[in-house]
Amino acid sequence: MDVPLVASNARVKDARKLSRRSVRAERRLFLADGPKAVEGALSVAGCVVEVFATPQAVEQYADLLGAAPVTLVDDRALASLSDSVSPAGVVAVCRPVDAPLGHVLAAAPRLLAVCADVRDPGNAGTVIRTADAAGADGVVLAGQSVDAYNAKTVRASVGSLFHLPLAVEPDAAAAVRAAQDRGLTVLAADGAGEVGLFDADLSGPTAWLFGNEAWGLPPELAALADHRVAIPIHGRAESLNLSTAAAVCLYASARAQRA
Repeated sequence: MDVPLVASNARVKDARKLSRRSVRAERRLFLADGPKAVEGALSVAGCVVEVFATPQAVEQYADLLGAAPVTLVDDRALASLSDSVSPAGVVAVCRPVDAPLGHVLAAAPRLLAVCADVRDPGNAGTVIRTADAAGADGVVLAGQSVDAYNAKTVRASVGSLFHLPLAVEPDAAAAVRAAQDRGLTVLAADGAGEVGLFDADLSGPTAWLFGNEAWGLPPELAALADHRVAIPIHGRAESLNLSTAAAVCLYASARAQRA
């Protein structure tokens, strides 16, 4: 494949600034690091602006990169664009893929994951990946949740960020009400819930509401849900972490909806 000349330090330095959330927000651009993320980004028309790649990566991922706008860089320059311990050699500059919440709901989703004030980028990315694997129709990052385009969030999603609709809604309560207005039953994942997961009716259109890693869902937000649902703990563990709880809940819904 034909590849442009090695990028100047100025171009790499400019792309490196996208590691800051304020710059990502201002430019409406972000970095996708690694072959899975780049593959996902390339599957979305108009998403990829430029791919930085090392000579070895260009050879290794020739089929993936195809006609992508690739710029050749050395290992040191590529490493400066990646926060991975062992960079894979490809990083794409991408345009955001999120859509307004109304657009996601207008598609009549049957299964959504709504993350309220989820702050850990690894957890957010894992929930996105899990929702994708469970066949969910979208993910909503609500309230003061982490930036969907944080490098760790993008990496933890392993390409799933580009596979299913994503909405960002600063008002978590508004997200809950909007889902209910579109006919979805909102179920709050809550250890103190009045309904057990395996007793809940999960066959209809459902939006699962997940709270913050440390303090869970605020009482006023959980109260807006149609039901608060508890995952049964059969052993001595106090609770499940956020991403594991999300996996259990989303797969329970996926199973019920496909029964």
